[in-house]
Amino acid sequence: MGEGIGAFTEHYLKETVESLAGGYIAAGLEQLLPVLERARSEGATVFFFGNGGSATTASHMACDIGKSTIREGKPRMRCLALSEPIGTLTAWANDASYADIFSEQLKNLGRRGDVAVGISGSGNSPNVLRALEVAHTMGIHTVGLIGSGGGKMRPLCELAIVVPSHNMQHIEDAHLLVGHLLTAYLRDQ
Repeated sequence: MGEGIGAFTEHYLKETVESLAGGYIAAGLEQLLPVLERARSEGATVFFFGNGGSATTASHMACDIGKSTIREGKPRMRCLALSEPIGTLTAWANDASYADIFSEQLKNLGRRGDVAVGISGSGNSPNVLRALEVAHTMGIHTVGLIGSGGGKMRPLCELAIVVPSHNMQHIEDAHLLVGHLLTAYLRDQ
């Protein structure tokens, strides 16, 4: 039998803290916040997308940033999670390919100056990669929340926050923290 839950919890939390060390989150946020503040002031849309746990992180970020940053005297953030419209996702997956589920939505909805935030623990999800490629050709700013060294996704992003871990849970923990930090800062500053 393995270690007890108390020891396991302490070990997990220690690894999580280690994956958050090094200042990379603050440095990434320093670059990302002006992009989001410009999107807010210009009425640009911020699109979030990912697969699996990253799809739920995309939904979580779109909800928090779109709703919880509302302040008197400031424009509202226009946020949309491309991983949510199940009818649209299944239509593109069935009629074209799963690799097109986000890029085709961007072709319909995106405009020059918008922001595309791809989220991928591995950095190698074909549908996230394709959406970032399409975003680039459309003049949409490309942002990545990535783990595992950045994978194929890193070079497709104008700016990226790369979690220095290969443990999917720690990567997702860090991505959720980034979302909460962005929300709190955009709400309070």
